Amino acid sequence: MTIILLTVSFLYALFTFILWLTWLRIPLVQSEDLLTNKPFITVVIPVRNEAGKIEKLMDDLSQQVYRQFEVIVADDASTDDTWKIIQSYAQHAPFALHPLPLANEQTASPKKRAITQSIAMAMGNLIVTTDGDCRVGPNWLFAIAAFYQQTGARLISGPVTFTTEQTIFDSLQTVEFSSLIGTGACTMSLGFPTMCNGANLCYVKEVFSEVGGFTGVDHLASGDDEFLMHKIASRYPDGVRFLKSTDAIVRTQSHRSLRVFYNQRKRWASKWRAYESYLPSLLAIFVFLSNAAPVVAVVAWWAGFLNGNVTLVVIGLKAIPEFLFLRQILVFLQKKSSVRVIPLTQLIYPFYVLFFGLAAQGKGYIWKDRKLS
Repeated sequence: MTIILLTVSFLYALFTFILWLTWLRIPLVQSEDLLTNKPFITVVIPVRNEAGKIEKLMDDLSQQVYRQFEVIVADDASTDDTWKIIQSYAQHAPFALHPLPLANEQTASPKKRAITQSIAMAMGNLIVTTDGDCRVGPNWLFAIAAFYQQTGARLISGPVTFTTEQTIFDSLQTVEFSSLIGTGACTMSLGFPTMCNGANLCYVKEVFSEVGGFTGVDHLASGDDEFLMHKIASRYPDGVRFLKSTDAIVRTQSHRSLRVFYNQRKRWASKWRAYESYLPSLLAIFVFLSNAAPVVAVVAWWAGFLNGNVTLVVIGLKAIPEFLFLRQILVFLQKKSSVRVIPLTQLIYPFYVLFFGLAAQGKGYIWKDRKLS
């Protein structure tokens, strides 16, 4: 047992240390260059029941420095005033706003359907997706367009974080989410992309068609972002990039309800078995085992089967490199105040990973007032 625990812990420490060094080597992009070729962008926003938030996002889009864009808001049969708000806003929007009503019909993946139908009517050669509860800065689209001009990337993944933290639960979510954003960015930089977030994603419209869109994964409720990224990365191995720019940060509201948080994380965790590439699945298993190691070590020490010094080494190999990595990501995301919550997150996270790793084996969850599988 001692050898297994130490081996897993050492490999995780090495992996996290590599991520930390990789993040430091990813250049911070400054969006100050003049654009010689301004691509037309279509911003696609799938929504359902976002009446309290969608107008703020529209206001943010009205303030964009980059003006070569249109917006398609695909309303998935909202039961609140979302559709009325979008229709009303379209009457005076300072940009081309196209409300797209979707039929209220049963589908395995409502979000993929919304994005696919939006792209079918999109005029832009770049598709940018975000969510109806997000907030964006005035240079968001400019940063994306400039990065596309600089790199010619086929898919660009942008940073996502939460808005102002009001509770300890908010801060814990911020730290946990930063680990996903940072890991996704670093694995892209290392040449084997594993994860991204559809709240801040850009890809070339023609490439979406080239890879068949969501064909083959349209039976899965989740993964409109990552499955597409893996398809594009398979076709264009050097074409997937992370945009490390503070101008490109998208902010969304953290979950205030444990039930909603549970359903979202279960939705995320449930898709790992569907990956065609072995790397994301391997990473999911590796993270599960690495988080299980300190729990097993503490239990074994308490039961008298493991030396106390070995237990401390196992914990230290996980906690120290993790802290260094998470701190860098949080500082970049302008969440320096959440750094102090990292130790508490590290204490809770192993149990969190174990719980959702097992919960994901069960089918079904509630999302946007719908039961999905």
